[in-house]
Amino acid sequence: MEKEDALRALAALGQETRLDVFRLLVKAGNEGMAAGAISDALSVRPNTLSTHLSALSRSGLVHAERDGRSIHYRADLSAMGALTTYLLQDCCGGNPEMCAPIMTMLGDSVSVEKDRC
Repeated sequence: MEKEDALRALAALGQETRLDVFRLLVKAGNEGMAAGAISDALSVRPNTLSTHLSALSRSGLVHAERDGRSIHYRADLSAMGALTTYLLQDCCGGNPEMCAPIMTMLGDSVSVEKDRC
């Protein structure tokens, strides 16, 4: 992940409603949710939600797919994994024991380059 991509993703998540939307879509899993269902679940007006979903889509954290007359949204967990990896790739600073708690918590979803630890 490039720095600009990371900044775009972090900016998208740095707003309360967008963070709530992303977390809701993560909970929804691979099935995702229709925009109307997201609006209902979070009590967000459809036009306001549309703006937030656009920001999340531009960041690459959410993908939209037309399903008949509605649009279905899914969280892109690989994009979130790439963001997490970008943020943590230098975490150990030559002290791998510092990374252990974080790596245990995240499991195999984040890989830290061994030559940096």
